[in-house]
Amino acid sequence: MRKIIFFVFLLMIGLSVQSQQIKNGKQQVEKKNGPVITFKKTIHDYGKIYYGSDGKCVFEFTNTGNEPLILSKPRSSCGCTVPTWPKEPILPGETSKIVVTYNTRHMGGFNKTVTVYSNAINKKSVLLRIKGEVIPMPKEMVPVKKDNGMSPINKKSKEK
Repeated sequence: MRKIIFFVFLLMIGLSVQSQQIKNGKQQVEKKNGPVITFKKTIHDYGKIYYGSDGKCVFEFTNTGNEPLILSKPRSSCGCTVPTWPKEPILPGETSKIVVTYNTRHMGGFNKTVTVYSNAINKKSVLLRIKGEVIPMPKEMVPVKKDNGMSPINKKSKEK
């Protein structure tokens, strides 16, 4: 009998604790203070891009936390990939961007990364990836003159 009473007592305590965590039918999640970095995308696929063309892409992010977000210098996987980032703190709710420029003077496929470090509480580092293939510029076409029947040669032959 004591075991049953003890079990019912433990069950009541457990239900009491559970009911305090659930309010209005939704489970309460403890919200931590601090900046939270949220990217719209973390991968950019150039597809096929021409040699010597503009290799810039933009990664937008938002500080969804409740304290200022500070980025430290992003690190690229090689010297052909150069990131630019905001140096000033990103306030809660603000959106900003990191611009990554790939040097398209290297032919062939590429798959590069940029690691972004910050004071965010959700992720101390985020990996941004760019990929694609640099292909040669198409040969310039020599303009071909079309004869519309009005050239001097055609005029003389039509006059006869």
